[in-house]
Amino acid sequence: MSLFNSIHISGSALTAQRLRMDVASSNIANAETTRGRQVEGEWEPYRRKMVAFQPKGQDFQSILSKAKDGSPGQGVVATEIQDDREPFKLVYQPEHPDADAQGYVKMPNVDPLKEMVDLMSATRSYEANVTVMNAAKGMYMKALEIGR
Repeated sequence: MSLFNSIHISGSALTAQRLRMDVASSNIANAETTRGRQVEGEWEPYRRKMVAFQPKGQDFQSILSKAKDGSPGQGVVATEIQDDREPFKLVYQPEHPDADAQGYVKMPNVDPLKEMVDLMSATRSYEANVTVMNAAKGMYMKALEIGR
C-alpha cells in the first residue's frame, strides 16, 4: 500500500462528487426548460441527468478478493452521465408558446426536491472526503515531526 493511497482514493471521490454536484445544479437550473433539445424537428423538454459511478479499474470479483485480503480499493470514477427515462410532466398552460392543441405543455422530468437531496448528499460526501484528506495530511506531518 502506497503512503499516499488514502489521498488518491479521496481525490478520486472529490472529483466524482464534484461532477455529481455539477449535474444536480444543471438539473435544477433547467427545471423549467421546455426546449432542451431538438429530436426529429420537434423540441423536447430538458431531460434529467444522472451520474453513474464505478470502482476505479476493477471488477467486482477483484474488489471482493482484495477486500478479503485487507487491501484497500483504488477509488471511484464517474463512468457516464445518463438521461433519466422517466416521462415528462404535463402541465395545463394554454398561454404557453410550447402548448399543444389541448393546452398542455411537456415540462422536464426534474423534481427540484430530489435534486436538492442529491446535491446535499454529494456535498456531505465531498466534505467527508476533504476531512479524510486533512486527517491523512495531519498524520504525515506528525510522522515527519517524529523524524526530526
